[in-house]
Amino acid sequence: MTDNTNIPEDRIPVIVGIGEIVDRPREITEGLEPLDLLEQALRRAEQDTGARLLGEVQSLDVVNFLSWRYRDPEKILAQRLGISPAHCYYGPVGGESPIRYIDEAAKRIARGECTVAAVCGAEAQSTATKAERAGSKLPWTPFAHDVEEPKRGAAFQKPLAVKLGVFRPVTVYPFYEAASSARWGQTPHEAMAESGTLWSRYSEAAAQNPNAWLKRRYAPDEITTPTADNRLIAWPYNKLMVANPSVNMGGALLLTSLARARAAGIAEDRLVYPLGGASAEEPRDYLLRDQFYESHPQNAVLNAVMDLAGGDGKKFDAIELYSCFPCVPKMARRTLGLSADVQPTVTGGLTFFGAPLNTYMTHAACAMVRRVRGGAGLGLLYGQGGFVTKHHALVVSKTPPREALAQETSVQAEADRNKRAVPDFVTEASGKGKVESFTVLYGRAGDIEHGVVMLRTADDRRTLARIPAGDTTTLAHLLNMEKTPVGSLGEIAMASDGVPEWRVA
Repeated sequence: MTDNTNIPEDRIPVIVGIGEIVDRPREITEGLEPLDLLEQALRRAEQDTGARLLGEVQSLDVVNFLSWRYRDPEKILAQRLGISPAHCYYGPVGGESPIRYIDEAAKRIARGECTVAAVCGAEAQSTATKAERAGSKLPWTPFAHDVEEPKRGAAFQKPLAVKLGVFRPVTVYPFYEAASSARWGQTPHEAMAESGTLWSRYSEAAAQNPNAWLKRRYAPDEITTPTADNRLIAWPYNKLMVANPSVNMGGALLLTSLARARAAGIAEDRLVYPLGGASAEEPRDYLLRDQFYESHPQNAVLNAVMDLAGGDGKKFDAIELYSCFPCVPKMARRTLGLSADVQPTVTGGLTFFGAPLNTYMTHAACAMVRRVRGGAGLGLLYGQGGFVTKHHALVVSKTPPREALAQETSVQAEADRNKRAVPDFVTEASGKGKVESFTVLYGRAGDIEHGVVMLRTADDRRTLARIPAGDTTTLAHLLNMEKTPVGSLGEIAMASDGVPEWRVA
């Protein structure tokens, strides 16, 4: 038995092994496919334990990957490893999923359903993209064309959102960016400055992470100033402010029970204990949300894990705040009650460390294990997926838990309790329209394609409207760095193609 607890050692989950691989092939055809990266990451995780545990894996979770398509990749991986886990799972798209899988694997160990569990993910998007552009045939497992492509983005959004181009992460997150900064009383200039400073801290962590894709520090102004190499994509985001999926990476963690870890002779200072987690979701159609200046599921999840830390976000010695776009960690650090000078990452962020799509948080968990082993007492891993849609957080510790791992992690009821009335959505509107949020979409040459405003009509319904590239007056109003356009009034009129358009009053 461990000190200060009555939990049997075979019901106390511990993270005992981490493994990562970064593939930078000299030739395109030498690039490793995702299955190779998964296998190597798992074998490295086993080496990290100093024991032979991989053959005992009874629970295997594989994070969804998008750079290559397989039929039943989890089963192929299990065959490669020579194991037959009772739980063998390949999950859906979601950036929060690695944290969810680690949490669920820990709970299986706590329930006595398994003794050794593995969570892993990989992407080879850099190689896959280069091969496609070069017309090179990769010597990989044949692409499974008969396997349905995972549902993403447009599959869950309204036709008007798709028509206006606001159905991808890079064009939807700006709605949260503009609405939240206005809510906090910031000018766009102040909001941009906060994003630049925050993102610079992520780059500092990446510069010190040997597994990062971009290993250098970027100054705040480098991040926020548009250039030929740092082009504007969707206001206010430049290329250096968004996730970078063009990487080749694999990551894996091995968990076991404290009893098995001790029997295997794994040193006590290598053990990291999951203390518990929390999860909640928003509707996948983002236009079915009540507002865009905060996320009720994010708040509920972070408040729940703060409770595990004694009700104070400042008690975390190390944190990883998901960082696909600046608005996410900016909202999260405020909910956690952390100051603007917080160090938001142990990994480097999805821009600088790299964004192997759904599996960034696998690498973040590996980085957190290293940090906790190095002396951090309490760590927070917060992952997010979709368009501020799916949220899962996990607390890990250097010391064993005093209570058995809780089996219920959903805080959906708490999130739903705080949700206010959702306005009806209309595709046709006229008269006055008040800006709820906005973005401006840019072409590759830096030219404005059009603006998009989310509006509340005179009868308090919601719609989306276009601002044509030729309406320089309204676009200048939206892009004013000294005053937010959120809350401003203008006129809505239907264009000849059936799309609402808006111009400032």
